Amino acid sequence: MASLGHVAMGFAVARAHEQRFNWRAAVAFSTFSLVPDLDVIAFRFGIPYAAQFGHRGATHSIAFALMMGVAAFLLTRSWKSTIALTVVVLSHPLLDMLTDGGLGVALFWPFSAERHFFPWTPLPVAPLGTGMLSWRGLRVLLIEAVAFLPLWIYAFTKRKVPA
Repeated sequence: MASLGHVAMGFAVARAHEQRFNWRAAVAFSTFSLVPDLDVIAFRFGIPYAAQFGHRGATHSIAFALMMGVAAFLLTRSWKSTIALTVVVLSHPLLDMLTDGGLGVALFWPFSAERHFFPWTPLPVAPLGTGMLSWRGLRVLLIEAVAFLPLWIYAFTKRKVPA
């Protein structure tokens, strides 16, 4: 998946968390929505894609999202922020499970290293690296722009205050 969907999720969660659009919150939650993909540095260390610490491995698990939530609570002491951060980090592997390529997501790591997809995979997998600067990369971005349009609309729409 290109990162557009993950960023849209971060913006939408920020909007829900703040009750209005807030750039700082949107950037923060979007950043956390991308944290699971830090596992791509494993390639630099010779860790293969299919390894439990390879791409879409341990950092794409429920356990990782919960660990991030615990860290958020220890830093903020706010249950509201903790839940929002956990949701946004967990959304990453769930969205990746909707893609049509790769090896799947190790959602249940450390209990299982098995990789999973949802039965329905409507999102094309994004090419890695400079491959995003190709026609295929542009196609993926356009599909994600349409697929995640409702989240963008929600994030930027002003909420009507009840009378």
